[in-house]
Amino acid sequence: MADDREALRTTFDRAANHYNQSRPDYPDELIEELLFLTGMQSGDRVLEVGCGTGKATRPLATHGLRITCIEIGDGLAAVARHKLEPFPQVEVVHAAFEGWEPPAGTSFDAVIAATAWHWIDPTVRYRKAWEILRPGGHLAFWSAIHVFPEHGDPFFQEIQEVYDEIGEGLPPGAGYERPGELKDDRVEIEATGLFDEITVRQFDWEIVYDADSYIDLLNTFSGHIAMQPWQRERLYGEIRRRLSARPDGRLRRHWGAALHVAHRRESM
Repeated sequence: MADDREALRTTFDRAANHYNQSRPDYPDELIEELLFLTGMQSGDRVLEVGCGTGKATRPLATHGLRITCIEIGDGLAAVARHKLEPFPQVEVVHAAFEGWEPPAGTSFDAVIAATAWHWIDPTVRYRKAWEILRPGGHLAFWSAIHVFPEHGDPFFQEIQEVYDEIGEGLPPGAGYERPGELKDDRVEIEATGLFDEITVRQFDWEIVYDADSYIDLLNTFSGHIAMQPWQRERLYGEIRRRLSARPDGRLRRHWGAALHVAHRRESM
């Protein structure tokens, strides 16, 4: 499992430009709730783990936060540096979080991760975040995933037969998560003994895609990047065919995120 995680988490670098163009921005409400729950304000020092192309970094930088971004993908880091040039208080470091060390005497008011925390070695991530946070600091993370409202677009259930055909079907027992009902990691955080005052907030939003923009999005997911060319050709051809049969040629994809914010415990 660790080997799979290590291999897959580096695949995103092959799709750096697709990632920047196709991955969704996070809702303003999520960013505002993050700032409220952590108490972050202009001038605070933030470490962002796995910044990608800066999807979460930019809206936080507009609030005057001093952000150090750690990104394992060289291509992703390069795109992020370009996007974040208007913010001199933001630094992008090409490194793996597990092996990176802050400058001597440096601590952070918050450690955050947007759609990256699950890629970090679980035996390292919480302890390392605790060590580099200042007393009273916060850990915050979330992921943007596909969710399925009750009256959502049926396209995704219908296309599953093609995933099954190419050997990329859902794992046994996998289901469709509903907005506002995402599994959270409260128990996992509590079990570390390193954090308390854990808060989880859920958000959902919808984006409409045509065939090209949806395929560009799929090309940012590790599973699709790792597919064989014949698998992608079959899948993407069928997506185009099915969407071309719709009057508007579009689909509706619903996104969900569970924002976790936890306070650094002081007594260890």
